[in-house]
Amino acid sequence: MTWWVVVNPAAGTREPWEARVRRCLQELGLDAVVGVSSSAAHLRELVAAGVAAGARRFVAVGGDGTVSLTADALLGHPWEQPPTLGILPAGSGCDFVRTFGIPQQLEAAARHLTGEGTCPIDVGVAEGAWGRRRFLNVLDIGVIAATVRTAERATRRLGRFRYKAAFWATLPLFRTTRLTIELERRTFEGRANTVVVANGQYFGFNMNVAPRASPSDGLLDVQVFTGPKTSALVLLPKVSRGRHLAHPLVTRFRSATVEVTTAHPWPIEVDGDYLGETPVRVGLEPGALRLKV
Repeated sequence: MTWWVVVNPAAGTREPWEARVRRCLQELGLDAVVGVSSSAAHLRELVAAGVAAGARRFVAVGGDGTVSLTADALLGHPWEQPPTLGILPAGSGCDFVRTFGIPQQLEAAARHLTGEGTCPIDVGVAEGAWGRRRFLNVLDIGVIAATVRTAERATRRLGRFRYKAAFWATLPLFRTTRLTIELERRTFEGRANTVVVANGQYFGFNMNVAPRASPSDGLLDVQVFTGPKTSALVLLPKVSRGRHLAHPLVTRFRSATVEVTTAHPWPIEVDGDYLGETPVRVGLEPGALRLKV
């Protein structure tokens, strides 16, 4: 069966990903149709063309944003059975696949496209005044989302460093806020600097932000980072290793639905893409995709 492959040529670097992907798939003996997107809208057109052609197996080549957009585009079409999605990390990498042990190196990850192994995965759905967006990995609200917004305005020539530079530029100006989080069985009210709503475990270039999250359990892993914004300086090293859950400034919940309202508008990002501002409602489409593992 043919793979319908969507390549993001701007996935963090200027490397010629299309040629590399074609060569890799050919060496593995995989039949594939390869399309290169020029924009988010074009990516959706490529996915729609695959659906119209009867494809049921798709591959996203790029980072978390590319993978997230591909999933969103796929599930914008009706399916009798969940379609299959393969992921080939490219450019700045893909944190979502770390949850499944899929390598970051493209050629090594491509070997996972062989064979028949797949697993069902849930897909997050975020809704707000800015619209509706599905995601696979992590949605967050607050200082990290503000960092992503700043980084998107920076030159891509800085690579991953632009996120570090954006964080240090954002932190002094960022304001914590009072917020309300409505969950299935309880309500949280308090002041925070960040709220993470996770489907996968890793974000921010291999930070183990949700070590107990599972993309296949029908629940979102919600973490509220309370305390002053400077507490991020203490918590970030712990988050990197997944050792922050016991910290008194971190409160964790699990819920299939989450609704966040804030005293003043707060930025939101999903899978590395800035979305808009609060309020936001988050839910799940359980088992909506089958991930090629």
